Amino acid sequence: MTLLEASPGQSLVGPAHGPLVGVLALQGDVVDHQRVLTSVGARTRRVRRPEELVGLDGLVVPGGESSVIDRLSRRFALREPLVAALRAGLPAYGSCAGMIMLADALVDGLPDQQTFGGLDVTVRRNAFGRQVDSFETDIDLTGVDGLVHAVFIRAPWVERTGDGVEVLATAAGHPVAVRQGPLLATSFHPEATGDTRVHGLFVASL
Repeated sequence: MTLLEASPGQSLVGPAHGPLVGVLALQGDVVDHQRVLTSVGARTRRVRRPEELVGLDGLVVPGGESSVIDRLSRRFALREPLVAALRAGLPAYGSCAGMIMLADALVDGLPDQQTFGGLDVTVRRNAFGRQVDSFETDIDLTGVDGLVHAVFIRAPWVERTGDGVEVLATAAGHPVAVRQGPLLATSFHPEATGDTRVHGLFVASL
């Protein structure tokens, strides 16, 4: 791993070459996403400010608390530039709360909670239950060889998919991994298991 200077006060982490993937660093499991991304050949940059979106080949929106991510994105004046970048075609991968943030519609969100949008899906927040209801299971995921051990922590599920959305995996009868064009989302946390294949699937598409 190398450290490459991007601009004053900002650095890129990862191999000397490879796609540059931002990790939204407002809240959530940023470090583990960066670790997995670098292991599959990407350079990474933490994104908190609008100017840090410039030059990205892709963006990861990590898990955490979706309402906090929403609120902080507005506080840092990042929400509108990020929404514009997604609409302009910036590839993105969202895990758990990241799936919520990439959804066009949200069920059981907090009052006035907003998403970034882009995926033509409706997602139910905390659909699998609270923290004590967290669980792990093996799932089949289209595009990945072999079973994926999936960790669900206060996880959402997809309740509606638009015509252009491909369901990649289901659990308990609900879609838990979806893809639409350059956008990929899972309701589970692949960064928590050491399995690099989901991130590899995303990076390979850049």
